[in-house]
Order: sequence, then structure tokens, then C-alpha cells
Amino acid sequence: MTLSAPSIHYIAILPPVILMVAALGLLFLTALTRRKPSTHVATGVGVAAVLAGLVVVVLQLVNVWHHGGSTTLSHEIVMDGFSAVVTGGVLTSLLFSLLVAHDWSIREKSGGAEYQMLAMLAVSGALIMAIANDLIVVFLGLEILSIALYVMIAFNKKRFKSAESSLKYFILGGLASALFFYGAALVYGATGSTNLTTIAYFLSYHVLAHPGLLWAGGALMLVGLSFKCQAVPFHAWSPDVYEGAPTPVTGFHASIVWGGAFAALVRVIVSTLGTQMDTWRPILFVLCALSTLVGAGMALRQTNIKRFLCYTSISQAGFIFLAVWSGDARGVSSSVFYLLTYAPTVVGSFAVVGVMGGLGDANHYLERYTGLARRQPWLGGSLALLLLAQLGAPLTTGFYAKLTALQAGIDAGGAPLALVCILAACIAAFAYLRWVLALFSKDGTDTELIRVPAATRFVVASGVIVAVVFGIWPGPLVALTQHGSLLFLP
Repeated sequence: MTLSAPSIHYIAILPPVILMVAALGLLFLTALTRRKPSTHVATGVGVAAVLAGLVVVVLQLVNVWHHGGSTTLSHEIVMDGFSAVVTGGVLTSLLFSLLVAHDWSIREKSGGAEYQMLAMLAVSGALIMAIANDLIVVFLGLEILSIALYVMIAFNKKRFKSAESSLKYFILGGLASALFFYGAALVYGATGSTNLTTIAYFLSYHVLAHPGLLWAGGALMLVGLSFKCQAVPFHAWSPDVYEGAPTPVTGFHASIVWGGAFAALVRVIVSTLGTQMDTWRPILFVLCALSTLVGAGMALRQTNIKRFLCYTSISQAGFIFLAVWSGDARGVSSSVFYLLTYAPTVVGSFAVVGVMGGLGDANHYLERYTGLARRQPWLGGSLALLLLAQLGAPLTTGFYAKLTALQAGIDAGGAPLALVCILAACIAAFAYLRWVLALFSKDGTDTELIRVPAATRFVVASGVIVAVVFGIWPGPLVALTQHGSLLFLP
């Protein structure tokens, strides 16, 4: 018997490989030297790895535009416009997260390379989910992402809430992973393959006489991925995790985990099971409606900004579910645009939250932010603009992101669902405006002036620039996301 190695198109797998090599390099450097690497060295290695990954993403896009999408590693990995654009967005979010965590680590005297190693490993898992063309590879990426994230949430050993949040996330995350894997096994039993493209072609040319096994498997996989997307009713863990985790980890979770989870959701539901969309649409309808309404409604009650941003992110997830519900190329493009524009604004928001939390990272209540824009106009004004962008105010990226998601849903026949999302957006407007008005209020009693480190200033300014520039001139990002097409789209 002769064994032949599969052909490998290395450019398709380089971004996650670069991050893994950088993380392992820091690990060996920490283990084999007497003095562990400083925060500056660890952040420098992380930033260098991200920049190298972004260069590879540009090469991927050029390759896809000239030669089209392709698969490699025995069709286990796919390189198409969708994977390249999502990879670029996730890597950019990682860059911002590393810079925010750098300043936070110095302030909290929590030096070392642990955060950077875990962050790069977690992102490598998210990238694997974005390029996966097999259910087993999706599960592999999901576990790499999740295990690193469990440790990151408990990273602050001085806070009991961090350990408690990590334990909750670990238990429920393990259940979600098990459900996804069991669902993948059932889909394999129904179709005879775990390869996404093979499953899609099988369902395109065959009609199952007894599709119950396929439906059960698809439903279980949808539940597992919905957990990572914070969809209602699988969201109960998220407010405690957002509040208990260190603020840089919260911002990391709110932007990067979404990228990997929604990328996998789009591949599994739209690309692979697209021919069965009429079966999944009622489930997506419920997830979308509940997420938007419950997230917006619960945000009204919050006086802790981390819990507030958690519930608003749940509502934001509902709009992406609306785009996914459409099940066509326009919906895919809308969901990618939403992810690309939401990530910088939410990371920028948590950058402000991080410096406002003070030493110990514990003061996150409304009173702390009352009058901030009057005390420090740049800091308070930036947070206000980032919140307005997430609200969807005109001339911000959030407005166009919500508009494209609504258009995709309506064009696919989802006008009732779009009306639910509009109603939820109106409810969320009260929650966002409450915090914005508090920032400009004269009733604030806190007179402390917050020092904002240089790296955090860069991240906040970048979030503001993205929100305003691409809100006024969305054309370049729209063109980029339109090139982010799936290799297989029914």
C-alpha cells in the first residue's frame, strides 16, 4: 500500500499557521528562558504575526480574484472571497485587541506573554472555522477557539467573578460543542459525508425519503453555533461572562468570537444546507426575532456598561441572523459587511470601558460615565459616537449595516421579520441614547481625569474613523464584501 500526501495550497492555511507559530514561539521563549518575555515583547510578536497574516490575506484576495475559489488539503480547507475577507476582519480585530490588552496589562501589573499567546491561539481557531470545508474541521476550530477563551476569561486571578464566569462558560460551552458534534454525526449518517461541498452537492441531486436524521443533525449544529453567536435563548451565559471577564477579553470576545461563529454558521447553513433553507428558515426566524427583541429590551434595564454592551450585542446578532435568513449572495455580503463594521466600533467601545474601569477593572456603572464628555470631550465624545454607530445613526457604519441586512431580508420575502428588527432597533435606541445623554449630562459628580495610553487612543480613534468614514463613504467596504462570495452558493 502506498500513501500519498494531499496537495497543499499553503497560502490558504498560512494565517492560522502564522498565529500558531507565533504563539508557540512565545510559549517556548517563556519556558526556556529565566526571564519571561515582557509585555512589550509579547505584544510586538503578536502585532508582527497579525501584520504578516494581513499580507497573506491580500495575496489570497488577489489569487481568488484571478483564479476563483479553490479547495486544498483533500478538500478539507477552502480559499474563497468569503474566507479571505472574514480572515482580514478577524485579524484586524485581533490587532486592536492586542493593543488594548497591552495598556491594560501594564496598568494592572499583569505582565508576561500569556494573554498574547492565548489570544493568537483563539483567533487561529476562529480562522480555521472561517476556512473550514468539513464539519470535523469546523469542530476543530471551534474547540481551539473555545479552550483558549475559557482560560482568557479567567485570566484575572485577582477577581472571583472571572473564575466564576469562566466556569459557567466552560460548562455551557462544552455542552454546545457536544451538540454541534452530535449534529455533525447525524448529518454524516444522512448524507454519507462530513465534507461541506460534498454534502451540498449530495442534497442538490438527491431527495431524502426520510429527512428526519438530516433535520435533527442540522438543528443540533444550529444550536451549537447559536450558542457562540449569543442568540436567544442560548444567551444566558453571556452577561455574566461579559461582566466577569477582564475588559480586554470582553472586547476580544464581542468582536472575534462572532467572526468565527458567524462564518461557520454561514458556511453550514447557507452554503452546505442551502437547498434545505425552507426547513431552517423558521428556526432562524425565531432566533432573529427573539435575539433582537430580548437583547434590546434587556439593555434598557442595565446600569453596568459591560452588561449593557452584552445585551446590545445580542440584539445586533439578530440583524446578522436576518441577513443569514435570506440565504442568498446578498445576505452573505450583508452579514460580512455587518461583521467588518461592527467589530472596530465594539472594540473601540471596550477600549474606553477598559480605561474607565480604573485600577482593578471594577468600576463600570452608569455613575462613572455621567458627564464624561464634559470632563474629557475627546474620550466621552468618542464613546458617544461609537455607541451611536452601534445604534445605527445615519452617517455611521451601523446605519448602512442595518439597512443592508433589512434589504436582504425584505428581498428574500422576510418583510415581517424585518419589521420585528426595526421595532427592536427602536427599543434599542432608547437604551443607547440613555448612555449617550448621560455622557453629556451636567449631573456627574466624578471629577477624575482619565489618562488614556497611546495604544488605547489609537484603537479608539481607529474605531471612530471607521464608523464615520465608511458610514459616509461605504463604497470600498461594500465592494470588498461583494467579492467575499462563497465557493458554493445554491
